[in-house]
Formats: sequence, structure tokens, C-alpha cells
Amino acid sequence: MAHDPFGGLTGRDLEGFHNGGDTELWRRLGAHVVTLHDDERGEVTGTRFAVWAPNAREVRINADFNWWTGDAMQLVPGSGVWSLFVEGVGEGTLYKYNILGADGQWHEKVDPMAFFAEQAPANSSIVYASRFGWGDDAWMDERRAKNQQHEPMSIYEVHLGGWRKGKTYLELAEELVEYVQWQGFTHVEFLPVTEHPFEPSWGYQVTNYFAPQSRLGKPDEFRYLVDRLHQAGIGVILDWVPGHFPKDAWALGRFDGTALYEHADPRQGEHKDWGTYIFNYGRNEVKSFLVSNALYWVQEFHIDALRVDAVASMLYLDYSREADEWVPNEFGGNHNLEAIDFLRYVNRHLYERVPGVQLIAEESTSFAGVTQPTNLGGLGFGFKWNMGWMNDSLRYLALEPIYRQWHHHEMTFAMVYQYTENFILPISHDEVVHGKGSMINKIPQDAWRQFATLRAFYSFMWAFPGKQLLFMGQEFGQRSEFNEAVSLEWWVSDLWGHQGLQRLVKDLNELYVAHPALWQLDADPAGFRWINADDASRNTFSWVRRDADGQQIAVIVNFSSEPWYDYEIGLPELGRWTEVFNSDADVYDGSGIGNMGEVIATPGQWENFPAAASVQVPPLAAVFLRYDGPVDEKPAAASEPVVESSSAGGGTGELSAVDALSASGPITPATDADVEPTA
Repeated sequence: MAHDPFGGLTGRDLEGFHNGGDTELWRRLGAHVVTLHDDERGEVTGTRFAVWAPNAREVRINADFNWWTGDAMQLVPGSGVWSLFVEGVGEGTLYKYNILGADGQWHEKVDPMAFFAEQAPANSSIVYASRFGWGDDAWMDERRAKNQQHEPMSIYEVHLGGWRKGKTYLELAEELVEYVQWQGFTHVEFLPVTEHPFEPSWGYQVTNYFAPQSRLGKPDEFRYLVDRLHQAGIGVILDWVPGHFPKDAWALGRFDGTALYEHADPRQGEHKDWGTYIFNYGRNEVKSFLVSNALYWVQEFHIDALRVDAVASMLYLDYSREADEWVPNEFGGNHNLEAIDFLRYVNRHLYERVPGVQLIAEESTSFAGVTQPTNLGGLGFGFKWNMGWMNDSLRYLALEPIYRQWHHHEMTFAMVYQYTENFILPISHDEVVHGKGSMINKIPQDAWRQFATLRAFYSFMWAFPGKQLLFMGQEFGQRSEFNEAVSLEWWVSDLWGHQGLQRLVKDLNELYVAHPALWQLDADPAGFRWINADDASRNTFSWVRRDADGQQIAVIVNFSSEPWYDYEIGLPELGRWTEVFNSDADVYDGSGIGNMGEVIATPGQWENFPAAASVQVPPLAAVFLRYDGPVDEKPAAASEPVVESSSAGGGTGELSAVDALSASGPITPATDADVEPTA
């Protein structure tokens, strides 16, 4: 034979795949344009196709180059992988695999390793090779040196298809990047961009694990979006779904006529709630497929973090099952030991392989050690979503203010377990869909109180230990639930209340990044101290945040509809505490109650604090006070701040919050401290 019919692929190349150690499987399986040596003609270029189907009786490749009639593929000796080199075939070729399964039936399947696919409802795989030239070297170098646990992390969660409906990756690389940069978020998190034919699944029912969705453009155009975000100083988190996959007949399910990627037993291999299959994590080839997929997005697309979806469903064999619907592990327990081993493997490999990368668990139970290192018996994630904090706080917000005093503990309980994991505080898409209502509509009473409460809550969230995540549209108080079929309601961001909320989130982000006290010691008890956690009768919470260098910020949040004048608090230092933020300021459409720029802490024992002060605390609002030294010292910034209102569309020509603060100077309302809120 003149040239290798397997396109250079050998059984030895696939040994790592079969023992679970190949973490770059995309380089071997799938469709690759290669150049081979022909004994008679020299160099010959074509495409090598390779697919794992160990139980198939026959495999053919149906493609546009053979008019979909099928060319026979051959088994690479001893591998269970079928391969074929087709001379003269290159990029843009459409193809599928036609598999005569062990069940005696023909199954036409898309390529599990395809880098690109047709737009739904079509689904052919497409031969594709990246030619993208990255321009984010500075970002990548800086990322390698960072420990994100000790860095600011304010995340804007985005469904790319619904942020502005119809926008492509290239258009989003201009518009989304500009907006996120203006809003001041440090990261974006994309709902899964992997190919999925059913749009209302939002990407959580994946049919092509290695292909970005083609509705929005080509893979290199998605790379361009990531590159632009990095050049703008914005990190990129991607939702990753190794917990289950859909039953579409042309995708992974029953791939070679057998349960190849999934468990055969439905008690182990099917999610009843979602109507999907569960991966067989004990199979070496499946582990290699999934860990390779994680590394693929991190390495080939420069993704900074993977947020692993539905981790709880992976950890427990009896997840959402009745007593007779699951199979215990070898010790008789309900932990999925194979899935636990797989998660440790993925985390360990990626953290060792790619310095600076993060893996984030969406885990809704009290499973111990989610963010503990694997060598200490943990799962090895970098962060865990704090679902308990989210549920508690949303229940509290939904109450009429008069009833909140009996649920005060729901807002403080998170500190009981704060240092057991590295937490992210999420207000995600899951909380504004399926009848749950938007954030603004979860809150009772009139519009003034709704917006004021939401401003107070976001302020609470940004100042509480843990990183923050906010789903798109909630930064300007969209009233409708998320709907992937339409764009966000951008027109409301010009209106009263909505615009003030959007400006507040922008200023919170800039204040947050500028003050390490709000993020540096999130996972260290030295970074947080309650002033008063027990003022239930006034629905008020107060605490102090500090950084490693001793910078301190006092936070007072009032979830009552009443203002508290001359509210007494203890403080850890005597002297000037500058009001650097007030969620009731006029610029946020608040009532303007404030502290005239500063509060003076005087000697006097207050609980366990050596100083005390009287603070004007607006209704349904938060006040941040930064310690700026003894009274006889000059404050860190000008005593008369300038606060400009911002437009919804961008920051051109306006004075940004950081500029106005003169590197963290005060923000104060322009009105008198005795102005009452209006309805």
C-alpha cells in the first residue's frame, strides 16, 4: 500500500486512551487534516477520520465527498478505534459516521470529537482546523502568577444567545466586551457554548463536547471573543457539563449499539429528572474523553476557569431517586465513588497542567471538602457556589420588612460555615427562570422599596466574604424572567430605578476592585468581624472587612423601611471613617440620607470594640465606611467627592466611580441627612 490507511494513527497512540491517561484525546480521534508520505508521489494531504466504536460490526463514513454513500473504515489493530485516511479531503468537509452496532442496527452518528458542526436542526460534523493568532500573552502570563482565592472576582453570568439576540461572536467581541468593561466586572461566565440543538436547554444538554455552538459563528470567532475579553482585562469562565448528556439518537447515546459512554443499567445510567444519560465514570476511555475535553477548552480556547455543572448529581448514586431506583457502591453507601475519583482526577490534572486555571463546583449539598486539595482527601476544586447563602438570602428578601426580624439568622448563618470552603456567592440564571421571577420582582412592596432593597442586597453581597456572581439583566433590574428566545430588556436601563441600580453595580465593582479589604481574605477568618450580627428588631447587619495590610472597611446594611438616625456601632479604630459608598445616594435614585462624607469614632467601649460612632443609616440601604486614620491626619481622598450620574449605554465622557473616589475617596449623597424616602 502506498500510504498508511490509518493516517498515521497506531494502536500504540491509543494506549493512553484505553488506560484513561490520555488527556489530549482530541489530537488523536476526530477529523484531522494531515500530510502523509506516499512511496510513489511523495507528500499527500488529506483528512484522517478516527472514531471509537469497539462493539461495532462495521463503520462507514458518510460525507459530502462520497455523496453520503459511505466509505468503509478499518479497525486500528487492538484499539476499538476505526480510522480512515481520505486523500484530497480538507477543511469544510461535512461528514457523519454510519455504525452497524452490536444490536444489528445502523446508527448514523456525529463525531464525538468534532471541532465544528452544522447549525441546528442540521447536525453534520465539519472538518475544521484553527488558524487563530492569540494576542493575550500579557493576560496569560499574569494569570499563571495569580492565586485567584486572594484576588477580586466579580462575575457577570451570560447566555450568549440571549444577551442581545442575534449577535455573533464577532459582534459580542465588541459590544459585550465594552459593556462588561464599563460595568467593572472582573470575569464573565458563559453558560455552555458547546453545541446543543435544543436552545431552551441553554447549553446544558450537550451533543458536541468539542465544538462551540455554530449559531453564533466559527470556533476561531469564539476564540476572538475570548481574546478580546482578555485584552480588556476580563477573565472567562465556561460552564462545563460532565454530569449527563442527552439521548438524541445521532449523538453519544448507545453510540455503537451498546451503552458505550453511559452505564447500561438505567439505575446508574439515566437521569430521570432531565431525561438524559449519565457518563460511566469508571470506564477509562470515558475518563480520558472528559478530562481531555476539560483541558481542550482551557488549552485551545484560553478559558480561565470551568464551572462544573450539577456536581451534586454526580456525587450521589441516589440523587433524585426513590429507594429502589439506585445501586449502592461497593461499601453499601450512596456516594458515587467512580465520579468522585473522576472529579479528583480532572481537578488535579488541570491545576498541575495549567497554572492559574480554576475549577468551580456548582454543588448544592454539604458534601465535605469540595475545595480541599486532593492530597488532603478533598475533591480539589478551587471554588464552590454557596447555594445555602443564596437560598437563605432570597427567602429573606421575599419577606415584608416587618417579618424579616424573625428570619434575621438566615442572613448571618453563612458565616457559621464560611471557612469550610472557598465560596462564590451566586445569583445565577437558575434563580430567574421557571416561574421564580426576576430579582426585582422577588421583593415585596412598591417600586421605590423594591429598588432600594435590591441596591441594599447587592451591597450586602459585594461586601460579604466570597466572590460574587450576577446573571445578566439583574444588574439593571429587568422585571421579566430570563427568556433565551429574546434579548434582555435593555430599554428599561434608561428609566428611573433601573438606571440607578445599573450605576450602583458599576460603582460597587470599581469600589470592590480598589479595596483589597473586600476580597483579599475571603477565606481567612482574619478578614471578617461582626460589629452587630444580632440587631434583628431593626433588620440591620454590620461588620468590618480588612486586608492583609490592615485596611479596614465597616459595612452597615439596613433591610428595614425605616431610616436609623444616630445608629450606634462599635469600631476597631479611633478616628476618621470616610463614607466611601452609600446605596441611598441620589445618583442611585435613592433618598439621599448620608453622613456628610465621614464618621468620627470616639473613645468608648462598645461590646468588644475600643471605639464607637453614630451613623446615619438610610432605609433599605447600605453604608461603607473606610478607616482613614486619626482625626488630625488628612483623609486619604478629598473631603468633597464628585459623583456624576451615568448613562446606561457607556461611560464615555463621564467621571467614573474610581476617578470620583480619587483612588477610593468618598461617595456621599448631595441632599440633607433628614430627607425622607419617597414612594
